[in-house]
This record gives sequence, C-alpha cells and structure tokens, in this order.
Amino acid sequence: MDKAFVPMNKQSLRDKMKSYRRHPGSFILLLLVLLAAVATVAVLFFLVGYILIKGIPYLKPSLFALEYNSENVSMLPAMINTVVMVALALLFSVPFGVGAAIYLVDYAKKGNKLVGVIRITTETLTGIPSIIYGLFGMLFFNVALKWRYSMLSGAATLAIMVLPVIIRTTEEALLCVPNSYREGSFGLGAGKLRTIFRIVLPAAVPGILSGVILAIGRIVGETAALIYTSGTVAGVAGLMDSGRTLAIHMYVLANEGLHANEANATAVVLLVVVLLINWVSSRIARKFEVPKQ
Repeated sequence: MDKAFVPMNKQSLRDKMKSYRRHPGSFILLLLVLLAAVATVAVLFFLVGYILIKGIPYLKPSLFALEYNSENVSMLPAMINTVVMVALALLFSVPFGVGAAIYLVDYAKKGNKLVGVIRITTETLTGIPSIIYGLFGMLFFNVALKWRYSMLSGAATLAIMVLPVIIRTTEEALLCVPNSYREGSFGLGAGKLRTIFRIVLPAAVPGILSGVILAIGRIVGETAALIYTSGTVAGVAGLMDSGRTLAIHMYVLANEGLHANEANATAVVLLVVVLLINWVSSRIARKFEVPKQ
C-alpha cells in the first residue's frame, strides 16, 4: 500500500497531542483555521441553497422568450447582452493586460522606476469602487466621446476596471515560469519574442486564464458601472445601443418590486452562468497545464 494512504497510527496521534500541549497556541490557531473554513463553506452553501430555493420554482418558458415585454419580463435579451459585454470587455482588456505583464516581466530592466509605478497603479486601481469607474465612463465615453449610453461604452469601462486584475495575475503567472525555459530557448537560437510566444506564454496559460476567470466573474456580476454607461434598456442591444446585462436585469426587477419572483429566477440563471463559465475555463486551463514529472 502506498505510504500516502496509510492512516495515522496511535503513536503519531499521541505525538501531535503532546506537541499541542507544549504549544497550546498552535492548537488554538488550528481550531480557528478549521472554524473559518467551516464557516466559509457553510455560508457558501447557504447562499447557493437560498438562491436555488427562492428562484427555481419561478423558472418558466416565458422568461426565455426572445422579445422582452412587461408581461413576460424575459431575461434572454439580457443573457445575450451579457455574452456580448463579456466578449467586448475581454477583447479590450486581455491584449493590453497580457502585453503590459510581458513588458514588466521580460522587457523592463530590474530596478526600473516605471515598473514600480505601474505596479502601485494597478494595485490602487484594483481597490477603486465600481461606481467610480461608472462615473468616469459616463463622463469620458458617454459625454466626451459622444458614445451615449451604449454597449461599447459599458464594455470599455469594464475593460478598464478588470485590466489591473489581468495584469497582476498574468505577471505572477509569467514569473512562475522557470528561467530554464527561456535560457533553453535562447540556447537553441530563438529570439526573445519567439521565446515569449512559443515557450513562456503557453506555460503560463493556466495562470493567465485564472485572471481571465476573475475578470469574467466581475463583468457578469457588475451593475453600478454599467447603469451609468450602458444603461438599462431591455431588449437585445447593438454595439451603439443601450442595453442591460443579466445582473442589471435582476437589479431592475427587484428594484421595481413588481417582479420579485422573476428577479429570484434571474438570480438562479446568473448563478448557473457564472458556474458554467468557471467550469469551462478551468477545463481549458487543465488542457494547457504542463504535466508534472
């Protein structure tokens, strides 16, 4: 039998108990960690269970009609707008985020002051409330650029909002790639650009995708920034038209107070969409993982 699967014997258990008696602080910390883990899992299951119990009974075919009206309050147009919003925001943010991370890791010289400024800026932008991004997007994209309330304005605002997350996660993923990969590629005569795109980036894909997953989760669940930029108009929206995403659709229904049951049903669909996106992304990340030796 593999040693990893041998159960803990009584002697090792006694040794652990003696260690905890000599250092009671370690035992207290262990209890606190276990308590925090149990509380986190319990809260997660409570929230998911509450959403499912409240929303599943009110799921009906009329909520998935292609056309929205005041009678069916269909969420399908909002679902389509959400997919478009995610695609546009990632199209704007991922190339810039990955490019900035490549510069910070592979091109910037050590001790470069600009690198420190970029890192401080990205960490600061991560903590800014989303409503501030919404106000900026409204003043810059809607008013200054005259994009009005539109999907394009909302996507550009969300791209700025998730850009720091993508930069930081991509940077950490690139730093985790062993330097031996780069040195081996240089030794075979490959240039820096070829080494980055053929060797480094494929090895860092799982870490980059984790940042993209975090960005998608924030985009799908965002409301404050989009209310000021893309608006709340129901129906399938064009690129320069105002439209609501699934999260805004749920917010509007709950805020009106006339369709609380439909809002709960929308919450179930939103939860399923987020879980499905995370599952698909994790499956893609696993395909790019380098097998352990």
